[in-house]
Amino acid sequence: MAEQVTRELRGVGIGLGVAQGPVARMAEPLPAPSDAASTLSADEEKARVTDAVAAVARELEQRGAQAGGAAQDVLEAQAMMAEDPSLADEVDARLAQGKTGEYAVFDAFASFRDQLTAMGGYLGERAADLDDVAQRVIARLRGVAAPGVPDPGHPFVLVAKDLAPADTALLDLDKVLALVTTEGGPTSHTAILAREKSIVAVVGTVEAKGLRDGQTVIVDAAAGVVTTDPTPDELERAQNRAAARAAAATAPVTDGALADGTPVPLLVNLGNADAAAEAVELGAEGVGLFRTEFLFLSANQAPTVEQQREAYTKLLAAFPGKKVVVRVLDAGADKPLPFLNDAHEENPALGLRGLRALRASEDILREQLTALAEADAATGADLWVMAPMVSTVEETQYFVDIARDYGVKTAGVMVEVPSSALLADRILEHADFASIGTNDLTQYTLAADRLLGSVATFQDPWHPAVLRLIREVGDAGRATGKPVGICGEAAADPLLAVVLVGLGATSLSMAPTALADVRATLLEHTLEGAREIAQAALAADSAASARTAAQEAASTRKKETQP
Repeated sequence: MAEQVTRELRGVGIGLGVAQGPVARMAEPLPAPSDAASTLSADEEKARVTDAVAAVARELEQRGAQAGGAAQDVLEAQAMMAEDPSLADEVDARLAQGKTGEYAVFDAFASFRDQLTAMGGYLGERAADLDDVAQRVIARLRGVAAPGVPDPGHPFVLVAKDLAPADTALLDLDKVLALVTTEGGPTSHTAILAREKSIVAVVGTVEAKGLRDGQTVIVDAAAGVVTTDPTPDELERAQNRAAARAAAATAPVTDGALADGTPVPLLVNLGNADAAAEAVELGAEGVGLFRTEFLFLSANQAPTVEQQREAYTKLLAAFPGKKVVVRVLDAGADKPLPFLNDAHEENPALGLRGLRALRASEDILREQLTALAEADAATGADLWVMAPMVSTVEETQYFVDIARDYGVKTAGVMVEVPSSALLADRILEHADFASIGTNDLTQYTLAADRLLGSVATFQDPWHPAVLRLIREVGDAGRATGKPVGICGEAAADPLLAVVLVGLGATSLSMAPTALADVRATLLEHTLEGAREIAQAALAADSAASARTAAQEAASTRKKETQP
């Protein structure tokens, strides 16, 4: 009998989980319709398309209602996209030329998708959503099932190029043992979903294209490895690890700290106050990033001071005596708002966004600060307020001064662009604190749009260039005695969390479901050890080698400290 050969496929692991099971591959996209002339009249084709689009929109809304939360917002946006009047006009124009409904939808949606992709930023992210809607409409027109999550009738490891929001929203977590994607990075939609739902996942696993349906694999997120055709011993070890991790998850929740007792407060990133109760239950010591955009992005006009005050009061009341960091509106050209800035820009990621947009519409900033100050006065939380996309010392002074005018006691800035990282010592002479947004900092450091799949491999916060900039901010924080937090997706990576603390981060903020893994990993290392692991990562030449160097350094430290 031939000896069984195991093989390791490498990607980016999300969290510390490990799972095993048979592969089930996501169905391939439907083939493109042919450009053959329709045998029906334009009116008949239009009726078919109208019915199909309406059916898909209602299905998306229904899925959203079932899923709730952030997934509902995404799916309702997709439903609106499906019925966009401009898109309908484009489809109708093609039908008038004698095209079939399938081809008209395919071609019109592709044209819109290309326009969104070219815009980049928030709108660029919607391009993949548009593809998903088009596939669903075409499937409806053909009378076939839309490509989606398979159902082999047993638990499975889902392997896909990437996942669309409509598929991720209703994943049956009793059946999906783990996720493996061939595309995407640590900040991709799938990675964020995996963290939110505590799904074992390895993303960006290019070689996973060769996995077969039914093939047994071990998905090791901690190592970022997918092991194919594992031996019985490997399967047993993985099962034991999974059982030990499940047992650890039931341990009493404690505050974040290193093995030597150095406190590292573990905070959460929230998009609305409704998730506060769950975050507290999972051990959140406060909020490191409250995104206020949810109040603005679905509105045609800015919410009133009263509406904002109500939302902020609800949030602050959920965290009595705890730190709550609120980011003022982070919108602008990449998330255009008609009442803020909807002017077309060739490169919106480098345009009038964040604090720049708020300065251009200062009344919105002043109203937001008014509402925050009133909510602070009515509750017992420790409110900190920060400005997004700060790039200069002068912008820092501007925001801190105006925040002080409204009675904000603790005013800080987000470090998301290299200029603010390099000037952190001067910025922290004025700001009370800095919070590093690793997603955008990575994007701007490596000139790689964080929402563009074609450059996803560059969007990795493990890159030594990004780590060096974080060290600059950490050093500045120590020199000035000011706190430096992390609120990007990087903080949810347990080993990277150790590195960030070694670089000078004094608190970490993440999705609530990431708290347990990060808390457990921090307890394995002292501050001295964290600094050594960080130095090993800094000495590397690439993101992949930095991650490997940190893993090796962490392993060595563990062996040295074990009795």
